[in-house]
Amino acid sequence: MNERIVLPGVSDEVNNILARLLARLHEKSERNILRASYYDGKRAVRQVGTIIPPQYYRLGLVLGWSAKGVDLLARRCNLDGMVWADGDLDSIGLPELWEANNLDSEINQAITSSLIHASAFVVSTVGGNGEPAGLLHFKDAFNATGEWDQRARRLRNLLSITGRDDEGKPSALALYLDGVTVTAERDGGWQVDVREHGWGVPAEPLVYKPRLGRWAGTSRISRAVMSMQDQATRAVVRLEGHMDVYSFPEMWMLGADASIFKNADGSLKPSWQVMLGRIKGIPDDEEAAVPRADVKQFPASSPKPHLDQLNALAKMFARELSLPDSALAISDMSNPTSAESYTASREDLIAEAEGATDDYSPPLRRSTLRSLAMQNGLSEVPESWRTIEPKWRSPIHLSRAQAADAGAKIIGAVPELAGTEVGLELLGLDRQQVERAMSDIRRAGGRRTLELLTRAAGGDES
Repeated sequence: MNERIVLPGVSDEVNNILARLLARLHEKSERNILRASYYDGKRAVRQVGTIIPPQYYRLGLVLGWSAKGVDLLARRCNLDGMVWADGDLDSIGLPELWEANNLDSEINQAITSSLIHASAFVVSTVGGNGEPAGLLHFKDAFNATGEWDQRARRLRNLLSITGRDDEGKPSALALYLDGVTVTAERDGGWQVDVREHGWGVPAEPLVYKPRLGRWAGTSRISRAVMSMQDQATRAVVRLEGHMDVYSFPEMWMLGADASIFKNADGSLKPSWQVMLGRIKGIPDDEEAAVPRADVKQFPASSPKPHLDQLNALAKMFARELSLPDSALAISDMSNPTSAESYTASREDLIAEAEGATDDYSPPLRRSTLRSLAMQNGLSEVPESWRTIEPKWRSPIHLSRAQAADAGAKIIGAVPELAGTEVGLELLGLDRQQVERAMSDIRRAGGRRTLELLTRAAGGDES
């Protein structure tokens, strides 16, 4: 139920904005919960048809395809950090901001949430007592929503739910307006705090696949994806039922009574004993019309049709999410035999990752610069910081040998890159290795300088 919240001490306009955003959050909650259930493996399919006994639909059989479709893309969207060609990031406190806000993990979580729900949000705020000076908060679509200004290409406002009670109703919230932040907490009644600032709306949307007329993007768990996962889950249910019901050979007995299915006390044997019994004796009855029973056997039906359907659905699912067939298909698949064929088989996924990081870069850059300015006590982002950019890890997974070979060729063409951070990155070294290598190079250079100075001093003394 969408409960209207009226905050005391604020204007009717602010309460109207709050009401609109709460209604939007409530309107989208059902679809957000649905997509989260697919990702978390909590989506059960409804029974279709009466051939499979209903108890098989109560086994809780699920598939993790939606989660894999999200995670395989998210794992190729890795932000290594920020780079500044014209300055020193350490001097303006980026390492402190990064560490204090745990951005390595938080950004990855936000990317995953945006892939599931189409969008997530990042908010920049000034830290309070005992908090970092600059804060970055990441919110999923369950707990944040806003309105988009198409002309200015930025958020007009943002509602962030910062607390919920035991019934899931908002108990604390923050409403970000242009130059004003309204925070409220329910303690009997609503306690409201209104603060003015010069940062406009200090929030940015992290959107997957935005398009004209749909600024909030598109979920990776689309209707087609959900439909195919439901079909595949039903195929698994049918396969499970088949293995119990139809994988036993079917027998027809002519001229026999039911006594062979009974225990010595006359009670019927359990079905599993009858089905699993390997040697069965049927006595002759000379007084019967047919003295000796005749047994006809029909072979068990193969589960291959179910497996073929599941395999076809896996390939259709992979095509929908730009995944290689080998990511999901359960048969007739072979691994690529060369690095080139491996990369080619993932070309669509690589293109998806490159497009996603292109869309994520501007909001992450603006939010990071805004928080850095707040951390440094500034009222706006300095113009000299505009050249700070995000640096993403390549979505192409190259071996160390391939990376080193390609980097060596580039350095051979541009020798000035040797011994620089860029040169070491081209050789395939990760961030830690680059920092350690540069530190070693500086120490080695310092030792050589000291040796030269010592020799020069010794020569003067002689």
